[in-house]
Amino acid sequence: MNRLSFGVQSFNDELLKKIGRTHTSKEVYQTVHKAQSAGFTNISIDLIYSLPGQTEEDFKDTLSKAFQLELPHYSSYSLIVEPKTIFYNLMKKGKLHLPSEESEANMYSLLMDEMGKHGYEQYEISNFSKPGYESRHNLVYWNNEEYYGFGAGAHGYVDGMRQSNIGPIKKYIEKIQDKQLPIFETNVLTPAEMMEEHMFLGLRKNEGISISQFNNRFDKPLLTVFEKPIKEMIEKGWLEIVEGYVRLTKTGRFFGNEVFQSFLVL
Repeated sequence: MNRLSFGVQSFNDELLKKIGRTHTSKEVYQTVHKAQSAGFTNISIDLIYSLPGQTEEDFKDTLSKAFQLELPHYSSYSLIVEPKTIFYNLMKKGKLHLPSEESEANMYSLLMDEMGKHGYEQYEISNFSKPGYESRHNLVYWNNEEYYGFGAGAHGYVDGMRQSNIGPIKKYIEKIQDKQLPIFETNVLTPAEMMEEHMFLGLRKNEGISISQFNNRFDKPLLTVFEKPIKEMIEKGWLEIVEGYVRLTKTGRFFGNEVFQSFLVL
């Protein structure tokens, strides 16, 4: 292991309390400095924007404080309200006051601009790094490569089959002790599903998807298989074809989910 990633989320202590985090911004600095003192140089932090009550100015302040750490990698995501969470229940009751879609878009634009000004390359929709510090772990997912999942709740993807292990550690151990495989669910992907996944995972990367690699991997021409969605997204200004790659435009990064969904057509 040579990389540490910390879930900082914000440098605003009041916001951290609102979202149920128990750490403070001061503790973030202390923890990162301790990690550096222990010899870690490959360190990343996660930030979240579009939090309840968060303003554009507040997010700008969080970015400013994050840059003071001078880390080689940063990740930043828009808040996603998941079902069966406290935020979801508050939203259903009309008690969750999130920034507007316009404000959320402005925060994302600010994120990209500030990262660029500070010398960080955006290599994926939500990830920025100095050269050579891209997350190799995550690139395995975005390149739609194979990986093994070991341990309770782990996921793996090998030979076109996605597999998840039993989550609760006690039940996982019981299966092992009974000399059974602790598999919770197995899903064998069809060739069409593999191609769809390759598109919506690969388009997260700024470089996009290599047309020749897709053609060789699936023995089918990408521009024919997905002719309709590619044409539609290019017309909207959300996709472009550059030097043999299909990729999101800068505008298209704001509409990533809509673009990804358009490829679920096979």
